[in-house]
Amino acid sequence: MNTAFSRREFIRKSTIAVAAGGALAAAGCATVGSGGRPLYRISLAQWSLNRRFFKREEPHLDNLDFAKTARGFGIDGIEYVNQFFMDKATDVEYLAELNNRAAGEGVQNVLIMIDREGNLGEPDAAKRKQAVEKHYKWADAARVLGCHSIRVNARSDAKLSYNEQMKLAADGLRQLTEYCARLGLGCIVENHGGLSSNGAWLVGVMREVNHPLCGTLPDFGNFGIDPGKGVWYDRYLGVKEMMPFAKAVSAKASSFDSARPWITFDERYGQETDYLKMMRIVLDAGYRGWVGIECPQVAETKALLERVHERLASEYS
Repeated sequence: MNTAFSRREFIRKSTIAVAAGGALAAAGCATVGSGGRPLYRISLAQWSLNRRFFKREEPHLDNLDFAKTARGFGIDGIEYVNQFFMDKATDVEYLAELNNRAAGEGVQNVLIMIDREGNLGEPDAAKRKQAVEKHYKWADAARVLGCHSIRVNARSDAKLSYNEQMKLAADGLRQLTEYCARLGLGCIVENHGGLSSNGAWLVGVMREVNHPLCGTLPDFGNFGIDPGKGVWYDRYLGVKEMMPFAKAVSAKASSFDSARPWITFDERYGQETDYLKMMRIVLDAGYRGWVGIECPQVAETKALLERVHERLASEYS
C-alpha cells in the first residue's frame, strides 16, 4: 500500500465527512474584554479530568462526551489527549462523531496533546524516524478535527549532554514539523519535565529547528527539571523565554486564597504562581490565543482567568 496516498485519502474523506461540524465548532468565543475582543480565550485541556477519563474516579467520562463536559463549565475550546482515544486516530466515523459533538455544543477543537508515541530525540536515527512517523496519524486526526496544532514532547536520552539532547530533539521535531506543515498544522512543544522544563534549552531547540510552524506551549506549572530533588527552573523566566515561539498556553492552578485573588499555590511542591504577573508576560509577548486550563480545579481556574482578564483588559485594549 502507498502509505502517503492512504493518508491523503483518509484526510480527504474525513474532511468531507465532518466539514459542516468543523465549521460550526469554530464559532465559539470566551470572555470578551475592552473593545469587544478578548485578550485571550479559555479552553479546557482534557488532562484536567484524566482520572475520570481513565475510569479511576467517579463519575466516569467517555472521550466522546468531552465537548459536552467543557460546555458544562462554560468553556468553548477543547484540547484533546491522545491517550483517551489511542485506537481511534484513523477511525473516520469516530472523528466525525467528535466533530459532530463539538459542533452540537458550540465548542472548538483546539489541539491534540500526544504522548506514548516514542521519543522525538531518540539517539538512534532509525528509532527517531520511527517515533516521528508514529505521530503522523495524530497530525492527520488533528487536521480532520480542525485543530490548529499537535502538542508533542521533546525528549531524548537524559544520559547525553545538554547540547546533544538539543540537537537530537531538534532533528526529530524538524522531521515532524515538515509533515505537519503539509497539513497546515503547528507542531508545538510543552515544557514537560527534564530538559524540556529548562526554558533556555527549549528555546535552543526552537532555534535549531527554525521553522515557523514549530513552536512552544508554555505551561505555567511544568518547570520541575527534577522536582524530587528540588531542581526547578524559574517559571516566570521560562514563560518569558518561550513566549516568542508560543502557539498555545497552559494554565495550572491548585490551592486558592481569597485574600490573594491572583495567587495560586501548589501544596505538593510549595510553588506559587502569580497570575497577574504571568498573564502580563503572556500578553506583553503579543499573544492573543487560547489559554488552556490543565488542572482538576477547572471552575476555580476559569474564574481566576476571567478575573485576570477583567483586571488587564483596560491595560491591553
